Amino acid sequence: MTFGSAVTSDDVPAYLSSVRGGREVPENVLTEFRRRYDVIGRSPLIDITLEQARALQALLDAESGTGSFVVRAGMLHSAPTIPAAIQELVTTGATSIVAIVLAPQYSPIILAGYERAMDAARTAHPSLDMHVSGAWYSLPEWIESLSARLVATLEELPTGASDTPVIFTAHSLPRAVVERDPAYIEQLRETATAVAARASLPPARWQFAYQSAGHTPEPWLTPDVKDLLPGLRDRGVRTVVVAPVQFLADHLEVLFDIDVAAVDEARELGIDMRRVHMPNAAPDLIRALAAVVRRTMPSPAVGSR
Repeated sequence: MTFGSAVTSDDVPAYLSSVRGGREVPENVLTEFRRRYDVIGRSPLIDITLEQARALQALLDAESGTGSFVVRAGMLHSAPTIPAAIQELVTTGATSIVAIVLAPQYSPIILAGYERAMDAARTAHPSLDMHVSGAWYSLPEWIESLSARLVATLEELPTGASDTPVIFTAHSLPRAVVERDPAYIEQLRETATAVAARASLPPARWQFAYQSAGHTPEPWLTPDVKDLLPGLRDRGVRTVVVAPVQFLADHLEVLFDIDVAAVDEARELGIDMRRVHMPNAAPDLIRALAAVVRRTMPSPAVGSR
């Protein structure tokens, strides 16, 4: 399960209306998001999520035999939707479902949309045995996947850039939302700490920041990644690496918010910003998702066969 996305600027009105629960979207917000999608051309998120599902299906088939698992992708705000995916699984004869949220850090309060989707599924299919993966940010396979990509990015830097600073990022949230479950922020920071340790980064070499704050009047979590750039410039930094700890795939928040908006601002300050590649459907991420499936499945009852 994932949040979903508009694919092109033509899809923006329907997508944002869904995100806002059917409420009217201000024209200035529509205009800005259409512009962003026009800049990146199209968002590959839905295609990547479907590819992740196919790759996970292939791996589970290889591990457990064809027919043991059926994998489908569902989105909160795009097609194929979560209800449609669950209905398709029911049609195949599924009696037990493992639902993986494609966000390693999890809070049933902050990510309540997934909880509502699963509650609706339980109501529609009361005989189904459903299990939601919950948080899997500390899974060794996930930490290894992120750290390997970070190390690869650092190794691509010019000779002499061994002290290049790293900024780990996560999607910002309204402060009022986070106050309902502060532990969610600790999950994000713990992910950054674990990845930094696995990549042998000393604490002085990395920072944690937010990105992609929303277009709403309430206060959002700070600092934004762009807020850190002037301080880096003043320290004489000329190259910085950005590593999102929350995203599994390329989408607007990566392709525009980092690759365009943040990169442009860094360039104006004389800083070359590099971004760690997203896992997308790479084999190491798919192995991590398979581990999440195994971990989430209910244990057989004692004496059962």
